[in-house]
Amino acid sequence: MSYKIEGPFPLTVDVTEDGAEIGVRAFLRVVFLDLFDEAAKDPEFFGKQFAEMYALSQSAQVQGRDSHARHEFDERLHQMLDAFAGDGRIELYATGLTQLRDAINELLKPREIPAQQTGERAA
Repeated sequence: MSYKIEGPFPLTVDVTEDGAEIGVRAFLRVVFLDLFDEAAKDPEFFGKQFAEMYALSQSAQVQGRDSHARHEFDERLHQMLDAFAGDGRIELYATGLTQLRDAINELLKPREIPAQQTGERAA
């Protein structure tokens, strides 16, 4: 079962065997389009920024959580999230909130496990 949540960036909520998946394809599409636009303006600078972020992430893994590399990586990633992904937040309007609430309420209802649906015995 799938639910559509309306908003500036529509979401989907799909039932899985273990719970649910939230689809953020529309949001990520806009993020990627913004990244492509930025890369087109100055490809070398953009590529350099991503290469530096990769190097910082690798250094942070080796040096640990309280290293300069970790703090630098976190700060630069926060700046990128703010610039390209609305600080990692997806807006929902009242209609979308209602749809999300309804989807969650449906998902929380007890469901038969697959073996019960086919009449098989669970192992």
